Amino acid sequence: MVFLVGEALLGKGNEISHIDLVIGDKDGPVGKAFVEALSTVSVGHSPLLAVIRPNLPCKPYCAIIPKVTVKDLDDASKIFGPAQAAVAKAVADALEEEIIPKDKADKWVIICSVFIHPDAKDYQRIFRYNYSATRLAIKRAIAGYPPLEKIIYDKDRATHPIMGFRVPRLWRPPYLQIALDVPSLEKVKKIIQTLPRSDNLILEAGTPLIKRYGTEVLGEIRELAKSKFLVADLKTLDVGKVEVDLAFDETADAVVVAGLAANDTIDKFIYETDRLGIYSFLDMMNVPDVVEKLQSLKALPNVVILHRGIDTEGSAAHRWDIVKQVKTTFKGKRLLVAVAGGIRPSNISDAIKAKADIIVVGRYITQSKDVERSTREFLSQMQGDIDLFRVHTE
Repeated sequence: MVFLVGEALLGKGNEISHIDLVIGDKDGPVGKAFVEALSTVSVGHSPLLAVIRPNLPCKPYCAIIPKVTVKDLDDASKIFGPAQAAVAKAVADALEEEIIPKDKADKWVIICSVFIHPDAKDYQRIFRYNYSATRLAIKRAIAGYPPLEKIIYDKDRATHPIMGFRVPRLWRPPYLQIALDVPSLEKVKKIIQTLPRSDNLILEAGTPLIKRYGTEVLGEIRELAKSKFLVADLKTLDVGKVEVDLAFDETADAVVVAGLAANDTIDKFIYETDRLGIYSFLDMMNVPDVVEKLQSLKALPNVVILHRGIDTEGSAAHRWDIVKQVKTTFKGKRLLVAVAGGIRPSNISDAIKAKADIIVVGRYITQSKDVERSTREFLSQMQGDIDLFRVHTE
C-alpha cells in the first residue's frame, strides 16, 4: 500500500510557497482521505481539484487544501488562479517526466496543502514558486527524502527561519565551556557580547551568579545568547526534580547535580532531565571513586564533570587518567566527559589528549582584559567551527 509524504519551501517575500503533500493508492488511506477532503467543506478552507485549465484536471487527481483561511474573493482568486494552475502543472509535468510512474496516473491520488500569504500580490511569483515547490515535494516524496542520515546530521545544526534561533545539542566535541562565575550580571553581559562567534562554545551560568540573582539570570543570559547551549550550574544536593524544573523554565539546556548528593537525588535529577529533554551534568568534585559512583546509579548522566575545585587547585592534581578510565568502563554509552578547574592554554593539550569532550574554563577568560583573545587561545587548539565549511545544499 503506497503512502508517500513530501514537503518543500521555496521562494521569498509574501509570495513564498510552502507545500505539504501525500501521495497514495485510491483504495488506501490516502484515497480515503482524498474523498473525505473533497466532501468535507469548511469555511475558508474549501478543497478544490488541481486543474491545468477549467475542465482539465491533472492526473493523478490532486486535491488542494488552502492552509491559510480564504477570507474574500481576492484570497480565493490566488488559490483558484495561479496556485491551482501551478500545482496541476507540477503534477502533470512530474507524470510526463516519469517522476510519477505513468502506470500510476489512474491508481494514485494526491492531497496537497498550499500556503498563500494574504498579502501576496504577484501572480507570476505565486505560480512559479508553487510550481517549483510542488514539483520538488513530489520528487522528495517518491525518493523518500530526507534520508535518516540527513535528519540526524542536520537536526542539531539547523535554524528554523521563522523561529530565528537554533537549539544546540552536544553532538561534536570537544567544546569550550565558559564558566560565568562572576557574580555581576552587568559584567557577564559584557563578557557574552565580547566572545568570538564559534559553534564550539558552551555558556555556563556559574553557581555564584545564580546564587546572587536566582535562576532568572538564565533568562537574562538567554536574551543575549539565543542559540548557545546554556548550562545551569546549580550543583544540586537535594530536591533534584524541583531544581531541574526551575532551570528548565528559564530555558537552560543542561543542569548540574553534585556527585556528593544521595543516589536517590541524582536518580530523580537524571530522570527529570531526561523527561524534559535537557542534559544532566554530574559534577564529581570531591567524589573519591568516579566510576563506582556512576555504576551505582539507575541511569547515566549525559555528562560527567571531573572537577578540581578553585580552593584546591594548589594542592590537587588534574585527574586526566580518570577521563580514559570513564570512557573505557562505559564504552559505547552516550556519556561525555568534562574537565574543570585551573585549565589554561598551557595544559589544554593534555585535556584534549586525554579525550576530554568538554573543557571548562572560568577565570582565565572571564577575568581577562581581552576576553576575545583569551577565548581564541583555547579555540585555536581545538577543532574548527562546525559550520565553517558548510555548503548550503538542498
